[in-house]
Amino acid sequence: SLTVSSKKLIECSTNSFSPESVRLVDGAGLCSGRVEVKSNQSWASVCEADFDRQDAEVVCGEFGCGAPAALQGGLYGEGEGQTWDKEFQCKGNESLLLDCDTSDRENNTCLPGNAVGLTCSEPDDVRLVGGGSRCAGGVEWYDQGEWRTVGADDWDQRDVAVVVCRQLGCGSTVSVLPGNTTRGFGVYCDGSESSLRECRRTYDLRPGLTVICSDLLVQPDIYLTDPMGGVFRGHQGPEMFRGYNFTITCSTQPQYPGGSFLLTFTGSNRTQTQPAVNHSAAFLFPAADDSHQGTYSCVYENYVFSHNFSSESELLSLTITASPLPAFIIRHVVVLLILLTAITTSYLYYKVKTFTQMLQVI
Repeated sequence: SLTVSSKKLIECSTNSFSPESVRLVDGAGLCSGRVEVKSNQSWASVCEADFDRQDAEVVCGEFGCGAPAALQGGLYGEGEGQTWDKEFQCKGNESLLLDCDTSDRENNTCLPGNAVGLTCSEPDDVRLVGGGSRCAGGVEWYDQGEWRTVGADDWDQRDVAVVVCRQLGCGSTVSVLPGNTTRGFGVYCDGSESSLRECRRTYDLRPGLTVICSDLLVQPDIYLTDPMGGVFRGHQGPEMFRGYNFTITCSTQPQYPGGSFLLTFTGSNRTQTQPAVNHSAAFLFPAADDSHQGTYSCVYENYVFSHNFSSESELLSLTITASPLPAFIIRHVVVLLILLTAITTSYLYYKVKTFTQMLQVI
């Protein structure tokens, strides 16, 4: 996020905000800072005791931010001026903080370290659509109750894309493409902002843009299976009996067709690659031994939007341990059980068929 110097304050200039009544100071972006209100043409800090969560909800909404995430005295330092001498009594549904009722403060003093600091969550007011991923597609901004296309001039599109990828937590910008057909309201960024709300905007139509961010692919899953019951959960993760076969399966959500899975193993430099079939791949190990002990991960790779992308799963640590019974004995027992089941089924079928024929003769 954008680091703001100790003397820098953040105010909002959009019509729905009220920069002449409340501001957030010394925070990191528009949605955090020390709460200050305008009093007699000067700014005053608000004491923590005079400001509760309902008051915070109004301020966060006034600045176009999400719900309050942190509310604490001294969170963003102490103000240099006076302290607000009223207690706010918001219901939580007011549009502006100064629309809330106030009452005289019970205690006329506000101890040092109690100037209230507020952190609001980032709103879900920006999205990328039509790209098969939350980190790729045409840029849209939720404004005045509807999603609107965002546009930018050619020389400003890269900076806008950088801010969009940062705000969405999608990594860095890979490419910026012309939008499909729609023209959107103009946004102007310098690339250092933490969200589009910090950029300047106009309602002059500008060409739409499609943004591709680096974290395009969702994280794949990795899991271990075996057909003979040789795996069990140990203290450090899954443990596999020596001599049993097992399978490590990699899978991902159906974002894009194709791609491949790379299974990596930290115990050695061994890697295996398989194409993704129905968005998954299975790696079979015929007989577990000590060389299979180690940490595995799945890397999903795909070529989309004229670029190579990859995403790695969580780590799977596998321990190989001695089997309580020799594996060949268990294999023979399994085979005998299967044969016994088949013989029993055939015998019962023959008996039922014979009995039915006798009834028909009678």
